[in-house]
Amino acid sequence: MYTLHCDSPLGGILLAADEAGLTGLWFEGEKYFANILGPEQQERETPALQRTKRWLDVYFSGREPDFTPPLHPVGSPFRRAVWELLLQIPYGQTTTYGALAQQLAAKQGKTRMSAQAVGGAVGHNEISIIIPCHRVVGTSGSLTGYAGGIEKKVRLLQLEHVDMSRFFVPTKGTAI
Repeated sequence: MYTLHCDSPLGGILLAADEAGLTGLWFEGEKYFANILGPEQQERETPALQRTKRWLDVYFSGREPDFTPPLHPVGSPFRRAVWELLLQIPYGQTTTYGALAQQLAAKQGKTRMSAQAVGGAVGHNEISIIIPCHRVVGTSGSLTGYAGGIEKKVRLLQLEHVDMSRFFVPTKGTAI
C-alpha cells in the first residue's frame, strides 16, 4: 500500500493506492480517516497516485475532469454496487438516498431496497470526491451526512455549481 499527502483548497488530503489503483481518498481528520490502511504502507508517488493528484488539480480548479484515475475500492459486494451507482451521478448534479435505493433494487431485480442501507454504504465510501458521495442528499433537501463534514460537502457542491437554493443544513440529528 502506498500513500501520498496533498493539499487542497479544503484542507489536507491523504491518498492511498495499491498496485491496482486508488483505494482511499480522505480529508485529514474526517470520520473513518484512513481506516482501511494497515501498518504497512510507504509514502511514494505511484502512477495511480500521480493521476489522482492531477485529477484533483483539475477538479479544484473548477473544471470537470475528463478522466478518472484507476480505482480499486475495497468493500463488500453491496457497498461496491452502491459506489458504482455513485460514479454515475453526473458532475454538478445530485440524487437522493431513496433514488439510489430504487436504482439498486431495480438493478438487482428486487421490489425495494432500504435507503438507510444505501446511506450506510455511501457513508463508508473510502474514495471521496472521485466516487462522489457528496452528490447524495436527503429527499427533503437536507445536506445530511458527509464523512468529511457538512461544510466540505457544501463547498464541493458549490465548486460544481450546484443550485444550493433547494438544500439546507440540518440543525439536529445524527447525520450532521
